[in-house]
Amino acid sequence: MTTANIRNLLVIGIDTTFIAASAKKAGYNVFAVDYFNEIDLKGVCKDYKSAIKHYKGIGALFNPHAFFEAAEELSKTYYVDAILLSSGLDDWFDILYELNGIAPILGNTPNIIRKVREKQEFFNHLKELGIPHPETVAVRSVSEAKEAACDIGYPVILKPTVGFGGVGIRAALSPSEVEKAFSQASKIADEVVVQKLIKGVHASISLLASEKEVKILSINEQLLGLPSVFQCEPFGYCGNIVPLQITKLLFEKCRFIAEKIALHFGLLGSNGIDIVISEDGTPYVVEVNPRFQGTLGCVEKVLGINLVDAHVKACLYNELPTIKQRSNFWTRLILYAPSRIVAPDLTTLSRVRNIPPPHSIIEEGEPLCSVLANGESREISFQKANDLAKVIYGKLQPL
Repeated sequence: MTTANIRNLLVIGIDTTFIAASAKKAGYNVFAVDYFNEIDLKGVCKDYKSAIKHYKGIGALFNPHAFFEAAEELSKTYYVDAILLSSGLDDWFDILYELNGIAPILGNTPNIIRKVREKQEFFNHLKELGIPHPETVAVRSVSEAKEAACDIGYPVILKPTVGFGGVGIRAALSPSEVEKAFSQASKIADEVVVQKLIKGVHASISLLASEKEVKILSINEQLLGLPSVFQCEPFGYCGNIVPLQITKLLFEKCRFIAEKIALHFGLLGSNGIDIVISEDGTPYVVEVNPRFQGTLGCVEKVLGINLVDAHVKACLYNELPTIKQRSNFWTRLILYAPSRIVAPDLTTLSRVRNIPPPHSIIEEGEPLCSVLANGESREISFQKANDLAKVIYGKLQPL
């Protein structure tokens, strides 16, 4: 496969808008299967389908099979050369194998994705590689969870072994809290991981990998559980700020982690590694996201690159771009519905993305839209995003 014979790209996942826009700018015919019916996709896609019509279904009600069904329907009308993955399907290996039958997934194969997403095995590999990570144990019952928490030592967090966006993750300081946390996590997955809670800065490493080389694009600050955007999940994803300013020593530690993991597992193309930077400056690896990340829009702005184009060249030609970081900071802030609402018309506002159809119903706690903002400092960028969020919240009509 070469870029010469790739014309039609199918983008699939929870968060496809930024990837689809990047793919169109790179000159491809773009099709998409998104979870929500985001109207941004109309301007960049030849055709697209949403996995749901009503904004309800994240978390325990999430239906990954809807992605395959919609992708299969699109493929009956249009020829697809390759698939680009967004978030949402990392842990649904059966769906990934089926999608790979429609068209090859450009980047990591389902087998490689499985290797980095099967939690216990993944952390066993990290131990062998000498990469810092929180002690982690997979369990299937409350009694096992309590025993694991006791062995690991409090505080701990419990998280479902499948999922995305921080849904179902809870911290626990005692056996009684472990019981409550297990109840939440087990609603999403039969198997739950108990993990040592590392206190520090939540961040991610955005990287590009070819067969023999790995390049860090940026280190990003993660925004989690922000009450100001009505994120009801304590570890729920609310966006990011690019770049995270770090020392040269810490960057070298992140480079070591990225190279070790990417080369060991054979990662290809655009990938993300979630880390927590502890108070003593140690980056602890939490998980790998073996596909495009939610940081894509901000990373492209900061670096002045087209990430889909860079991904394709890394996968097919082992070419990695020259990185020249700009001085500006970019924030992506994801807004959530504060109650059951009627979506306003957000098409007139600049730097608003993931826009729902006007007058659609959005359930409390579900994603409303994203906003982008930039500034000369981290604080200015974040404040601009918050100011735009306040404007949007002022337009909402509760039901």
